[in-house]
Amino acid sequence: MSEKIEDINDQSENGNLVDDQLENHSETDDQNNVELDEPTEEEKLKEELGKERDKFMRLFAEFENYKKRTSKERIELFKTANQDVMVSLLPVLDDFDRAYVEISKTNEKSLLKGVELISNKLRDVLKNKGLEEMTVTQGDSFDSEIHEAVTQITAPSKELKGKIIDVIEKGYKLGEKIIRYPKVVIGQ
Repeated sequence: MSEKIEDINDQSENGNLVDDQLENHSETDDQNNVELDEPTEEEKLKEELGKERDKFMRLFAEFENYKKRTSKERIELFKTANQDVMVSLLPVLDDFDRAYVEISKTNEKSLLKGVELISNKLRDVLKNKGLEEMTVTQGDSFDSEIHEAVTQITAPSKELKGKIIDVIEKGYKLGEKIIRYPKVVIGQ
């Protein structure tokens, strides 16, 4: 019987040890759970640093895009800065062409030579500033994107149907931009 009592005491002592261990284990689990729920100071700082770095990178990328856009706009502005002056000089070029045609009908070779020299000089100066004459000839296909149709007439031949018959006014480009579309007559 004494052996039974000792076994019971041993079991109760072992049971108490197990209970104590379970309690200690549950307390450390609770502490670990509390630690897992609340980030440490280091983790908070890392997260805040990541957010600030992300903000900085976005701001930097936005600034780079702004610089590229403004430099592109500046280059475009320089290319077309003289556009108003160029457009106002186009009628003068047309007048030189008309004068050249009329003077070439006369016997005044020295007058023709003078008009030709002035016209060439003006054209060279404008060409150096970016003005470019658009070449349009009879028989070219009509393109509404780059030509302005003034009128349509009956085509003199089947090959000229839908094509340019005559150029009434020359067209000009400043850089890549068309500042005056060529005025043409097309065949129908």
